[in-house]
Amino acid sequence: MRRQKLTRKGSTVTTSQTAQEFVRVINAHNVSDIVALMSSDHVFIDSLGNRSTRPAIEAGWLQYFAMVPDYWIKVDQVVTDGNVAILLGTAGGTYVPEGEKMTARNKWETPAAWRTVIKDGKVSEWRVYCDNEPIREKMRAAAQ
Repeated sequence: MRRQKLTRKGSTVTTSQTAQEFVRVINAHNVSDIVALMSSDHVFIDSLGNRSTRPAIEAGWLQYFAMVPDYWIKVDQVVTDGNVAILLGTAGGTYVPEGEKMTARNKWETPAAWRTVIKDGKVSEWRVYCDNEPIREKMRAAAQ
């Protein structure tokens, strides 16, 4: 696989490093840093194929972190080809219905993969591939 080096603020950064930095700021729940790493034409594609663009993505991350305040991504492997990185790992967190406290019974975890396209040192596409049934199960249970 080819390793593409990208330049960001005077330093050389690989596709893999940029993708992993994006995961780091997601795990930190720092929406302003997430947005700062997104290109101006950034697109988010969820596991159902729904597409979102800026500025809806910023609001989406804020809403998601309110719903899953301890959301995390664990990357086990990164495969790159030019400006594309595939990340393989696990995602999880705790579903917190509005007005409720975080409880162990609402924790979920699922295997996941992400495809990211890096352009000029920024993430121009973040695509999620995962089975959302674990969190949907928690959402259905909370609604009853």
